Amino acid sequence: MADQAEKLRELMRQKNRPPNKESKKTPEKTPRQTRIITVTSGKGGVGKTNISVNMALAYARAGKRVIVMDADLGLANVNVMLSVIPKFSLYHVIRKQKTMKDIILQTEYGIRIVAGASGFSQIANLSEEERQNFIDELNTLQDADIIIIDTSAGVSSNVLDFIAAADDAVIVTTPEPTAITDAYGIIKIIATEIDSFNMGLKLVVNKVKSAAEAKRVADRMTNIAGQFLNLKVDFLGFIYDDPAVSHAVVRQRPFMVTDPKCRASQCVQHIVGRLEKSESKENGGFGTMLKRLFSRS
Repeated sequence: MADQAEKLRELMRQKNRPPNKESKKTPEKTPRQTRIITVTSGKGGVGKTNISVNMALAYARAGKRVIVMDADLGLANVNVMLSVIPKFSLYHVIRKQKTMKDIILQTEYGIRIVAGASGFSQIANLSEEERQNFIDELNTLQDADIIIIDTSAGVSSNVLDFIAAADDAVIVTTPEPTAITDAYGIIKIIATEIDSFNMGLKLVVNKVKSAAEAKRVADRMTNIAGQFLNLKVDFLGFIYDDPAVSHAVVRQRPFMVTDPKCRASQCVQHIVGRLEKSESKENGGFGTMLKRLFSRS
């Protein structure tokens, strides 16, 4: 009993002892988690790049640090949408002629862009030295909250690489039968070609006349993917066929800037709001992105 009493007194002394300031540990800062969103499509002409750029602006207005990476390695055109003429691109980074800091462009809209590597065909063609350099340079982008990767249309190896690397893959289609068919085609290839597919796959229907039309397209796509591919595709939202969009394209300015209250702008705000409320299935940050990107390559 005496031993127990002594132990109890010692515990009480420790409890009442003033805290040792020197023993306090400074809480570690939580590392920034960069969310990687890949925007892609089965066919060209569905408005994928326009959506990527305007989504970036919506995120920037919400206080996020945003980078748009043009991953169309053949016909890069993010800079065209913003009326920016880049001197250098990812090609120069891959070839170790420039660093990412040299090529990244700060735009007047509060977002940064990385110009596409026109003339470069396959990530898989990188030598080991080029690959390591590319990884090192990509790592310098992890100060961003959001990186939106605008891929080329279709199902090339590069497109699948960037889809595999993403936390969220956004498939863009329109109500046109060919666009729907091609969108289903890329979803099918994602399901069969990407091992351990585990990111959030989401659908945006662009250039719709009404919400009812968008729902019909989305229901068709999500039902077929679920029935035949056993794959869940979330309907993220739609964008109206708005004349403000074509007017903005001609002026080489985002429609979120030229007409922030138009129906298309409101749709993009809604889509980004839905993305923010949803949690990406993996969201392992930049290191996970690089691991997934180069494990396929």
